[in-house]
Amino acid sequence: MERYAFALKIREGCFHAFRQTVGEVWKELTSLLDELEVHNFSLWNIEELVFGYYETGCVAPDESEAAAAALLEQKQQKAVSLTDAQRAVCTDIMKRLENLAEWISPPDAQMHLMYHDFGIVRENKELIRHRVFATRLKGDYQEEYKRRHDALVEARGGKVTPGPDSNFSIWNAERYIFGYDEIDVTMEEAETEESRQGTIDWEVKMLEIMEWYTDDVDWISGAHHKHIQCIGHHN
Repeated sequence: MERYAFALKIREGCFHAFRQTVGEVWKELTSLLDELEVHNFSLWNIEELVFGYYETGCVAPDESEAAAAALLEQKQQKAVSLTDAQRAVCTDIMKRLENLAEWISPPDAQMHLMYHDFGIVRENKELIRHRVFATRLKGDYQEEYKRRHDALVEARGGKVTPGPDSNFSIWNAERYIFGYDEIDVTMEEAETEESRQGTIDWEVKMLEIMEWYTDDVDWISGAHHKHIQCIGHHN
């Protein structure tokens, strides 16, 4: 299975027009996704940002997390090959959106993978909840952000996380950071004092290099951000 992400910024004053236009092109878009065998496609909105995530192919029985991550790291070229007819549909959809938003990272190019914990991916999405988030680096801290998260990958020692996180990836474009996580609700456990303190220590340290768009750590920082919302999903 291959994972892809993209992001755009809605132009000032164009939010409602953008949402309306997405609704107008939705049938064409989802038909194109079906032709391309794209699945688990979703759009998420916070403030002026829209983050998109999708997958192609199936999870192979012998697909390891390391192999999947290596594939993502290598795929910095065009994401999906289109026929002339499919490209025409895609071009038309983008043209209808171009005056309403600007691309941070377009859907025909792979966004940079910063972190992964794919674990055991659930094909059945009925019993998962999403955690999708957005932050912005305070400066050119891409390498530092990657270094800190690479240490988390190394600490797992190649072991597959059984859950509750089951399809977790973090992506970077410009100074923006976007996270996509599928959480198996049947495996969630009550927070302990130790795990709570670990979260606080990690998030406080990360606030040295980034600031949040979403409300994930408001309980720590005392800030007030909006919650990200799903504005489109097609499986």
